Amino acid sequence: MEVTIQDNKGWHWVTDKIMRKIILDTETTGLSPKQGHRIIEIGCVEMVNRRITNRNFHQYLQPDRQIDPGAARVHGITNDQLKGKPRFVDIVDEFMDFIKGAELIIHNARFDVGFINHELQLLNQNRQQLEASCKILDSLALAKKLHPSQKNNLDALCKRYNIDNSNRQLHGALLDSEILAEVYLAMTGGQVSLLSSGNAQQIDIENIIKPISSNRAKLKLITPNKEELELHQQFLSRIDKASKGKCLWQELF
Repeated sequence: MEVTIQDNKGWHWVTDKIMRKIILDTETTGLSPKQGHRIIEIGCVEMVNRRITNRNFHQYLQPDRQIDPGAARVHGITNDQLKGKPRFVDIVDEFMDFIKGAELIIHNARFDVGFINHELQLLNQNRQQLEASCKILDSLALAKKLHPSQKNNLDALCKRYNIDNSNRQLHGALLDSEILAEVYLAMTGGQVSLLSSGNAQQIDIENIIKPISSNRAKLKLITPNKEELELHQQFLSRIDKASKGKCLWQELF
């Protein structure tokens, strides 16, 4: 499946052409880097050929400033927890190597991309912005396109796609990335369950549904005659009687 998304900033993204994807999330000290807020957690989950590889990048960071109380209530990270943690400059090379060349899947991408680009700028190392290293898909923009006029935050999408997020009492970058990976696969039709139980076998739709060749001969249309239509109606009537008026085909016929 190929999905094209363009937002009002002019970013134009195509997903599922790049085989290696990184689902990414951050937690921060506050809402805006323009107010001096910093990243305190980065979580990344790798996906190759629409399979989660269990290869992750996860790091807490020392922001050299206090966490806003409002932000702390969202993610539950405290200033004391970040004492002794590395700074962004200490992990930037490892982080950039991990995501290089991949397509980043981020929910509300402008928020996380803005913070990461701000951190790169603060290094004063003439580093390129994130968009120069990776393509970016905003899964929130995708969700809004698929489900207009509906709630499309991560919790709402989990409920819509029957994804278990019971462990998500607070936001966390790695946990949210893991959940978003499942949401992304569900939104783009990558995996469906053959059964409704927890042991349901997972299948990849794209390996089953093949495109129909444009060179294929046209199918011959055979219409039923009057006798066949009458027999069909009799059959539907028997079904309708047996189901006590619940035969949907009867309504369509």
